[in-house]
Amino acid sequence: MKARFLTLPLLAVAVSLTAACGGDTSASPAASSAAPAPSTESPMVSDSASSAAMPFGAACSAVPASGEGSFTGMADDPVATAASNNPLLSTLVTAVQKAGLGDTLNSAEDITVFAPTNDAFAKIPKETLDKVLADKKTLTDILTYHVVQGRKTPADLANGSFTTLQGGTVTTTGSGEDFKANGAAVLCGNVSTRNATVYIIDTVLMPKS
Repeated sequence: MKARFLTLPLLAVAVSLTAACGGDTSASPAASSAAPAPSTESPMVSDSASSAAMPFGAACSAVPASGEGSFTGMADDPVATAASNNPLLSTLVTAVQKAGLGDTLNSAEDITVFAPTNDAFAKIPKETLDKVLADKKTLTDILTYHVVQGRKTPADLANGSFTTLQGGTVTTTGSGEDFKANGAAVLCGNVSTRNATVYIIDTVLMPKS
């Protein structure tokens, strides 16, 4: 069953330049109605803005180039559904299903999700992980600790402290394309879905008991 589980278009505005007419105030209608020349600077603004909004990080190369699991495909779906199409997040998807949080995450508005990879879950001893997956309350506390309100940009993560849906706090640090959340490295960041911004991380975050 496909999990209904757990991504920014920017428009550059062209600046018009109008040629000046010399001396006589009675310039010809043809001259005064000439179409303004497009600015040569607008593509630079657009490129800069677009690159700032793109996903970043080494693990982004593992995301499919096309289809529902691609960055474009994920942007069309709510976060829980988008995550179910990402091959890096299948264990997380299973955990969300077991906790019954798919609909909650899909219906939330403007959230940020720190999403542990399959390898992040693999760091947890199997016996411990099995117990957590079987304990809905504990599992829910852990998963909601990975979610904060609002779409956080990389700039927000530079030196941030965010209250999670679980009630605890996640602290983020970093710059450029190198960020951490409670010490967990962001492997692929600034991924847009229809209702969330996702930062894929290398370690499962644990709330304080």
